[in-house]
Amino acid sequence: MRNRSVTYSAEAAFHALADPTRRAVLDLLRRGSQPAGQIAREFPVSRPAISKHLRLLRRAHLVEERREGRHRLYQLNPEPLKAVDSWLEQYRVFWQANLNSLKAFVEAEHARETAGLGGGKPDSIKRSKAKE
Repeated sequence: MRNRSVTYSAEAAFHALADPTRRAVLDLLRRGSQPAGQIAREFPVSRPAISKHLRLLRRAHLVEERREGRHRLYQLNPEPLKAVDSWLEQYRVFWQANLNSLKAFVEAEHARETAGLGGGKPDSIKRSKAKE
């Protein structure tokens, strides 16, 4: 047996994840291994259509297939999702920083408005009344 190093392509994973049916198949396989027929029964599309989805998921290494007698069992392989997660991490950092800035801004504005309302009227109204 050859020693093969498996590298997972984030591009192949993204392509496979782009389809909602394939994402639903992965969600189904999170519960554990299932035969192709059982997977196909969960969807309103033809069995050959599900077979094509499973083939694409297998080529992206997102599912693994094994035979037990006449049945083909499929199971989730989460390893390629690490490449997707790694790519998404930079966006998590970006959004977290921006949301933290937005939170600080909103809190500062709220504190300023609350402090300005302590006398009952905003400062601009108080100033215009004083000039009269």
